[in-house]
Amino acid sequence: MLEFLKNLFKKTPKVEKVDLASRFELIGRIGQGSMSKVWRARDPGTDRMYAVKVLDREKTRKLEERFLSKGLERPSEGEVALQLDHPRIVKTFETGTTIDDESFLVMEFVEGVSLSFLIDTQNEHMQQGRLRFLIELGEALEHFHSKHLIHRDICPRNIMLDENYQIKLIDFGLVVPNTPPFQQPGNRTGTANYMAPELMKRKKTDQRLDIFSYAMTCFEMYANRLPWDSTGQTIELMQQRINTPAADIRDFVSDIDEDVAETIMRGLESDPSSRWSSASQMVARFRDARERLEGVR
Repeated sequence: MLEFLKNLFKKTPKVEKVDLASRFELIGRIGQGSMSKVWRARDPGTDRMYAVKVLDREKTRKLEERFLSKGLERPSEGEVALQLDHPRIVKTFETGTTIDDESFLVMEFVEGVSLSFLIDTQNEHMQQGRLRFLIELGEALEHFHSKHLIHRDICPRNIMLDENYQIKLIDFGLVVPNTPPFQQPGNRTGTANYMAPELMKRKKTDQRLDIFSYAMTCFEMYANRLPWDSTGQTIELMQQRINTPAADIRDFVSDIDEDVAETIMRGLESDPSSRWSSASQMVARFRDARERLEGVR
């Protein structure tokens, strides 16, 4: 198993520390999360735009210590990102360390909007494109899972749409290998509103954790709400998810296609064994529905 994990990730070659302010023209900050800052940056040599993500050193260290305390060495976000090569996943070109000893990633710059924005506005792009968005997000997850990885934070704020309104999955800061050592209970991280019940109950997890979050995101794209009340404290949200079945999407979207509704609802099953086991299963059903409804797959 240890040999498998070693071979799964390409270790970034040791290179000299980088002064990002000299290497790039840092035009402005375009994002900030709990563990990182993202800058829009221009490479003066090529005039090409990138997104440069700089990880907070102390917060990254604390996250890694949670795994090291269990004897697990989790691959870094950069090591994960370099494994991913799919049109529905933001591309990472380079990783390294800054002169301040902070890890950084040089990524594809996505000129667009977040899925959160489209859900909130419910504009014509959402109304006309949501079935395609469901498929494209599922395709991104298919690739993720084919690399033996679990994303662990699928939610609208981690999904971008480019200028052509095509999905780009982002943020690999919580990713773990989909292998037994990392499937053990206790690694409860992610966005509370989209967490699977088994994560809250501190049960073993696998790729079906992402399937639940995927189905939650699909539900929200159609209903402009979540299947559980999302306004309480985190502990209350968790208890609802554990003790109460998901509201039926057909109660909020009367004209939703029956096959699409059934596919989403099965993804929200509390028991992972009753849920879809792969994103491919959901994508296949969504493609069939799109071909029937729109004449395209």
